[in-house]
Amino acid sequence: MNTSLPKQTAGPVLRFWKKAMQPVFLAMFPKAYKQRSEFSYWSGRFEAEHGTLSNTHYEPLFTTVYGLTREDYRGKRVIDIGCGPRGSLEWATMAAERVGLDPLAGKYLRLGASGHSMRYVQAPSEHIPFANGKFDIVTCLNALDHVDDFPQTVAEIKRITASGGIFLVSVEINHPPSSTEPITISEQDMTLFSPEFTTLTSFKVGTPLDHDLHRAVVSRQPPHLAGMPGVYVAMMRRV
Repeated sequence: MNTSLPKQTAGPVLRFWKKAMQPVFLAMFPKAYKQRSEFSYWSGRFEAEHGTLSNTHYEPLFTTVYGLTREDYRGKRVIDIGCGPRGSLEWATMAAERVGLDPLAGKYLRLGASGHSMRYVQAPSEHIPFANGKFDIVTCLNALDHVDDFPQTVAEIKRITASGGIFLVSVEINHPPSSTEPITISEQDMTLFSPEFTTLTSFKVGTPLDHDLHRAVVSRQPPHLAGMPGVYVAMMRRV
């Protein structure tokens, strides 16, 4: 007797089973679940954008937002932590070195990253495989709340930033934790970068309804309400 499910039944049953098992998988393997969810998001964007993830919006996020210009990157060694697959540093052709660090960097090569001129390194922010003081400019845009260990990530950023170098950060603050953003960060938590870093400039914006955080940071809108979720943006200098 054939006990296999008909094709029209097997699909819905499999989808139901996967959905039912998600909480179990998340509880048992939170890091694996997070990485799978993040790669699933980027795979979906890759398909939605017809096989080409655009990166033309990045330059102002690394320059105008912080009062910098392209010349500030000339000859500098730059690393973008939690870079994603779009090619966040493709615009910075004047830099001496461009590194994108991400736990999913190897998988991003399948989403077009293999065609980028910047270098991708697969590693977590808690264990960055570079020497002390290696980079003149360290960036982490909309990624710091995705890490697994915030204090250890801060320690690594301090370690790899050259004396006199700068750290550029934008991070969601005051939001409830989720499977892909397990760290809830407040503005007060950012003082953990002291005393090795001094804050040169900073501002906050509110979380827009469409959750387009990059656009909110560039436009500095909507206004941030005290104690509410939003985005904290800062440029710091390594002493």
